[in-house]
Amino acid sequence: MRGRVREVLELELGTLNYPTSYQENTVKEKIMLQYAENFRGQYVYMYPDRKPLFLYPLNECRVQKFVSTTLRPTLLKHEELYNWEGCAQFVSDFLIVDSLDPIYDVPDYLFSPTTVLKRQKGNCFDFSNLLCSLLLGTGYDAFCVSGYAIKEMCLVDETREICPLLKESEPVKIDQDKQVVKRYAVKPVRELRSKFEMNQQAQKVAEKKAEDERRQKELERLADLKIKGTHDVMHGLRVHCWVLVLAGKREVPENFFIDPFTGNSYKTTNEKFLGIESIWNHRNYWVNMQECKFGCKDMVFDLGDPVRWEYMLPDTENSQLAIPESYDYLTDEGFDDDEKEMEKIFDMPPSWIQAINIPAKDIETRCPKGEKIIQYKKANLEKYAPYLNIDGMVMRLIEYEDIECTSFVKVTEWYSNRKDMLEKIERNMRTRTITENFKNGRSMAVKKHLFRSSEPETDRTLKYISQLRVDGLVSRVENPTEMTEIFKDRPDFLIYRQTSFAKRVRKVKLPGTFQLNYRTIVKITERFARDRTKPAHQDVAERVFLITQEHIHLTYHREDDRITALKREFILPPNLLQKDDQEVNMEQIVITFEVDPLAKPCKNVVLYQTMMKLLKTQAASMQSVRDSEHEIREFLKDRAAERKANELGISVYDTERNEKAKEHRMEQMRLEEEQRMRCAEEELDYLAPFLARLGQPRRITKKVAMTLRNDCLTDMKQRLIDKANLIQSRFEKEAQELQSKQQWYQQNQIAMTKEDEQAYLAYCSEAMFRIHIFEMRLNKHKETAPLKYLALEEKIRKDPRLAKKLKNC
Repeated sequence: MRGRVREVLELELGTLNYPTSYQENTVKEKIMLQYAENFRGQYVYMYPDRKPLFLYPLNECRVQKFVSTTLRPTLLKHEELYNWEGCAQFVSDFLIVDSLDPIYDVPDYLFSPTTVLKRQKGNCFDFSNLLCSLLLGTGYDAFCVSGYAIKEMCLVDETREICPLLKESEPVKIDQDKQVVKRYAVKPVRELRSKFEMNQQAQKVAEKKAEDERRQKELERLADLKIKGTHDVMHGLRVHCWVLVLAGKREVPENFFIDPFTGNSYKTTNEKFLGIESIWNHRNYWVNMQECKFGCKDMVFDLGDPVRWEYMLPDTENSQLAIPESYDYLTDEGFDDDEKEMEKIFDMPPSWIQAINIPAKDIETRCPKGEKIIQYKKANLEKYAPYLNIDGMVMRLIEYEDIECTSFVKVTEWYSNRKDMLEKIERNMRTRTITENFKNGRSMAVKKHLFRSSEPETDRTLKYISQLRVDGLVSRVENPTEMTEIFKDRPDFLIYRQTSFAKRVRKVKLPGTFQLNYRTIVKITERFARDRTKPAHQDVAERVFLITQEHIHLTYHREDDRITALKREFILPPNLLQKDDQEVNMEQIVITFEVDPLAKPCKNVVLYQTMMKLLKTQAASMQSVRDSEHEIREFLKDRAAERKANELGISVYDTERNEKAKEHRMEQMRLEEEQRMRCAEEELDYLAPFLARLGQPRRITKKVAMTLRNDCLTDMKQRLIDKANLIQSRFEKEAQELQSKQQWYQQNQIAMTKEDEQAYLAYCSEAMFRIHIFEMRLNKHKETAPLKYLALEEKIRKDPRLAKKLKNC
């Protein structure tokens, strides 16, 4: 606790920077503290053996604040923080754990979430306070829980836990459709085996499996004892704080706990939670009255039940206690009115902390300094912020063979923002294989690459996104002697192609020459899906080209009512394509197996045309194989260059990292500033219109200077004259209107009423006032006009652009 007090003393230096709500209590908060003190006194008197409640700790300004007012429900604009998984993972990654001191007592201080985010450090109560504020803001029914937990959870020791990334998801059981029993179906043959022997054998297998599991658990337990030591003497006394989420809101099906240190969720019956003292949210505070002898297994979270949960403030929302009919006198109206007034007095004060704000940069960086290492059972998990590593790695999982973590067996790395669309790499030390996974958008539509060596013509497997490829390629498996390709949704119905190669023949490469040393193709096997537009005896199912033997085997699809299919074998004569006049005996070079002995034999002309077409198809298939080999080599070449470059992609919306966009933005701002300054200068420059009239001369000569001087003075003189004429015209207009009004008064003076006479006198007064003003303006203008003219002439003489040219004028 000394370290915590030292930090508080350091924070006192910046106390003046905190708002008034941090340093003082309002009247309502003081009443709440008095009510809490009264509640604490009654609790201590009734339960002297229980630990003190966590009610009103000190804040960062050393002011007592009720724990419920330290929560502030906050909904942030970040999409990652809209569900409980994202909030819990952010809190566990962003903050550094500061263990309680002492471990068997609640802390004296509870900082506000804004201070915790600024310090990026806190204990379990600080973690839970921040996490609960975020969950309440997103609509969850969340509570902070003060209780007891096991040593590993309090000290964030996950060396006995399996990494969440390694936990196998439970297989989804699919209900098999019941087979429809046909009336005249053939009964299956009885299995002549003893059911007793089968049961005995299954029992022996189950016993052996259970014994192996027991032995494995015992070995792991001994290894854990070797590493962690003996039984924890502080078991059940270590104070811990976590978050409870009740079912109902946000479609939560059942209650569950969240450990703020790790962000993992647990069932409320989990054995790691040993007991609960109290829970609270931003509205109320509840004390657990249930027995915690067996932990939280049998605990009921019905907060409206006063027998199990003693609440501090009356809470009609969660109150579900039914009053029997025999106690109807308790619901008397006069009695309820006084009680309702008491309830209104003791409602929870509003939160005293500032609004919680998490910048987008902190959401992206997550971990302190951008990196975090978590040690699990036989595994280490490393987390990194985006763009922290030059290769774009954001997470690495190292799996070990033993519990001491001395020899690793598998390394998995996750990447982001890679230009080559690399998403994940798995390195398996046992199989000596490397697996690369790519996102959508990769060239050649590669999705997965499994290999042992980066050299061509070695064992490798490539999987593709068939929808993004023209040839519909799904996968390609290659080894030194074979290459197998799987296709899907092709217009020619090709689904499979397997190519066999001869052993590599080493050739001497002459200096200065470049040649592709392709492997010799021995055999090509192609298979096709059923084309329902053709008869089965004309639709090829499998086509085998024996290149070196010069044979071609065809197997057609089987008819629906047949058990065998039509087959043909073509024995190609030598030099068939080189001699045009060569006579070919089709009966000697074609071997046919007919399914129907009564079917008419195929004509020799048709067989000859089929053979010639197959020769062209064989050449096209060989070219397709060469294209596949070339594509693999190009892919390996690109991967080698990409591994060296490690280029990362930066979004155009990322103004901090996108240098090109940043330079462009700065250039735009500079141009806009220059344009603004230019416009301001033009607005203030009295010579600008006259220079524009002369075509913006680059150099001002004496003649141009004289012209500018004369034009400027002439314009000034004309404007002064126009202003004098304008004032004179308005003066004359007012005088003429007054004279007309006086003539009208002389003519109608006898018949005028008193009101009309008063209106006339008021008009005459206003008109005389306006005439007097115009007269004063005209006189003042006559006095100041020559001065303005002389001032402009002096300004022109002193203008640096015209002074030298007009010096002797």
